[in-house]
Order: sequence, then C-alpha cells, then structure tokens
Amino acid sequence: MKAIMVMFDSLNRHMLPPYGCNWVKAPNFERLAAMTVTFDNCYIGSAPCMPARRELHTGRYNFLHRSWGPIEPFDDSMPEILKNDGIYTHLVSDHYHYWEDGGCTYHTRYNTWEAFRGQEGDPWKGNVVDPSIPPSIGGPGGNLWRQDWVNRKYMATEEELPQAKTFAAGLEFIRTNYTEDNWFLQIETFDPHEPYLAPKKYKDLYPHEYNGPHFDWPPYRRVEETQQQVEHCRYEYAALLSMCDEYLGKVLDMMDELDLWEDTMLIVNTDHGFLLGEHGWWAKTMPPFYNEIAHIPLFIWDPRCGIKGERREALVQTIDLAPTLLDFFNVNIPENMQGMALKDTITSDVKIREAALFGIHGGHVNCTDSRYIYMRAPVTANNEPLYEYTLMPTHMRHPFYPEELQDIGLALPFAFTKGCRTMKIKVPGRDLSKIDKDTMSSMLFDLESDPKQENPINDPDVEEMMIEHIIELMKANDAPTEQFERLGLLQYTDTRIGDR
Repeated sequence: MKAIMVMFDSLNRHMLPPYGCNWVKAPNFERLAAMTVTFDNCYIGSAPCMPARRELHTGRYNFLHRSWGPIEPFDDSMPEILKNDGIYTHLVSDHYHYWEDGGCTYHTRYNTWEAFRGQEGDPWKGNVVDPSIPPSIGGPGGNLWRQDWVNRKYMATEEELPQAKTFAAGLEFIRTNYTEDNWFLQIETFDPHEPYLAPKKYKDLYPHEYNGPHFDWPPYRRVEETQQQVEHCRYEYAALLSMCDEYLGKVLDMMDELDLWEDTMLIVNTDHGFLLGEHGWWAKTMPPFYNEIAHIPLFIWDPRCGIKGERREALVQTIDLAPTLLDFFNVNIPENMQGMALKDTITSDVKIREAALFGIHGGHVNCTDSRYIYMRAPVTANNEPLYEYTLMPTHMRHPFYPEELQDIGLALPFAFTKGCRTMKIKVPGRDLSKIDKDTMSSMLFDLESDPKQENPINDPDVEEMMIEHIIELMKANDAPTEQFERLGLLQYTDTRIGDR
C-alpha cells in the first residue's frame, strides 16, 4: 500500500468549486471531488502553520499547552512511526518555516526530504543593495518585505517558482517508486499562502479593472482598504489558487497514468483558511476564528473501500489524519493520539465525535458541534495566567529570549509527555481593554440559520451545552489549570484539573 498527501497552506474552503464557489477557476479540484470523498465538516485544531503541523504529526491538539514550535522529544510523530515500521516516508516542500528555529524538527522525522527556497520572505538570495519595490499596500514591511522582493527576481518563470519545483520533485518521487510498496509521500506547498505571486496566465483568468497600488500581500489587521482594493486582492489570491489547481491536476494525471488508484491513498488538505476582507478582517491570527479560517477542505480517496464522488457530514479534524494514515498501513496508533482513524467515516459516514475544539494559544477556545460554534474569550485581567509548556523554547524564527526564561519552572508531567517535566514559561499579559472588542468577546453562532456568522445569538441553554463540550475536551487534552481559569471555567470543574 502507498499514500500521497497533497497539502496546501491557507487553502480557502469557501473559494473552492466543490464547496459551492462559482467564480474561482479550479477544475482539478472539481475532478478531485469526483474521485474522492469530500468532507463537509472538517475543522482545524491548532493554528497557525507549525501548530497545525504538530497536530498532523501527533494527532492531538497543540494550542492549549504551547504556541508555535518544533516537534517535542516526547511527541509521537506519524511519519517517524511509519519510518520505524518499515514504511518509507518522503517530504517535498517549499514551506520555509520547516527550516527555521520554530519548525526545525519536523522534516527530519521522514526518511528523506527535499526543500525548495524562495517563498514569502525566506532568507534565501543575498543582495546587499536594496531591491526596487513598487509603491504598495499591505505586506509585513521591514526585512521580510525587502527579502521577498530580492527573491522575486530569481523566480521570473513559472518553472522557477517554489510550488512548481515542489510538485516536480513529488512527481519524480512517484515515477521513481510507483512499482514499489509501502511508502508515504507528502507533497506540501506554501501556496496559496500570501504573498499571492502567480504567473500572468493565472491572473488573466480574473480580468478586472484596478488602478491602485501593488497589492498581493494583505496585512494582519482590520480592513482599511477600499472595496476595489479588497476585490483586487481576492483576485490575486484566486490566481494563485488556480495555479495550485493546475499542479494538483498533475498529481491526478499521474495517478491515472500509473493506475495508482488501485492501491494508493490520496489525501488533499490544508492547515487553515484565510480572511480576505470577510467580517472586516484580513488574515488569520488577530480576529476570532470565523469559518473562513477554521472550516477547511478535506478530500480523501481510500482504495480499501473504493468510494468516490460522495460527501460526508461527520465532524473531523486535522488530528484525525495521523491515525488515518497509521491505520491505512496497519501500524499501531499510539494511545496519546486523540484523533480517530477515518476509514469507517469514509466508508459510511460513521460519527467519531460530538464536538471539536480549535484555536490559537492564548486566544479564544472555540468549539463546534457542526451546527453551533461557540467562541469562548478570556475573562481574566490581561489574559492571565497563561504559560508555554515546552522542552523546545523557540518562536517562529528565533529561540526564546533570555529575558523570557528568567523565571521558568518545571511543570509536572502531562498525560502525553511520557513522564517528562516540561518548562513552564510565563506568557506576558496583554491589556485586553486596548484590544479590538470583537477579538476578545465570547460569541455564539447558529450555522443553520446564520452560515456566514454575521449575527451572534444569545441562548443560555446552547451556550451551556457548548461549555460542557469545551470542558470535556479540555480535560481529555489534559489542559493546564490556568486555561480553565483564564476562560472563567473553573467553576464548571470538580477540581483544579491538571494543576501544575
């Protein structure tokens, strides 16, 4: 048996034709839906990039204990488990966060891996003289913005773009090894993550009038741009999504050519979505986790059951992918994995959970049961207490600063740390009164009557039900006590759960 995962970053479910979008040109995603099972209720667990990938490896929520960071020494890594059980694992990726301090232990869990440079502000090509940058709006500014424009001059053709190189390497691996058995290939591209750098032929799919400044990299804040600028940025995203569709089609073509559908699982997934002006916001980490961010696409072909062109309503999450792959290869699933293998759900829409948690470290703790979404905001002053629990104290691009480590303690072991005591590192408080009100308010939505989440409801009975789901799932995750305290939920527990 063989398995291929095609993973995109920031792939918006609501902009894909199989999920009802009628203007984005993505025929290969439509073709994919005809060849797989399409999941209608797939949600993220932890955001953003590396927290989601830790879940992909470990099959358990990340965001209640830690923010961005590497695989921990005690973590069960799905690719490594497969490797150790004789299943060859290979990663091809242009997702440059893998090669930074905050992601540096993921790619080495595979037998082999290939990396392709140049996405976003990847510190790739050296240029002492400042590049020529057009007048623009959006973008991060600073060195990341500068470096991106240095990199762009080395990617003048489509073949030179990181996504094209990543898929070429993935297809090479398939062609080299398709007659062999027992391998897992992960083709992972950073696209359609911002900036939305796509060749002209894809931009030409979306003709529109625009006379504003350069805008292919939205900021992480509330929308301040004109409606024309917002629409232009959406078209820029759509162009890059159409490029992703083109390269997805190359994988489907090869599966057809080599008759891989007979014995090869195919998973097409993403880590999270992205707000492109919806709810008056850009991006994914500042606002509440509306469905544009949290409700994600998922397609799976499982040759064991051979079901295609069908849809599934069961509530699934990123944490289910690791146990699904282990089960496919008949490898034991570690007891610390909270996710569930999806074989029976793929076959007959078997329900595997009543509710799901999702969020970001230190933000709302969100919960959905597929109909309702409850966003529980912190209630304590300055969002305290809040701690990081880790043995790998790194942020995205650098280790924790010495001043962050002056008062660290050692926590008692958690249920999943295999007896290891982690560092307990205090997260500085924030003055919530100075933060946008919507970003730190509890909200309840009924998706049946309000699928776009435009009108929060006030229903104490439903809120109580969702709180009960949150408590149960936080207990199952062995969440630290202060998370209950921060959310004003200690009164709902019988004891100080998991006191550290």
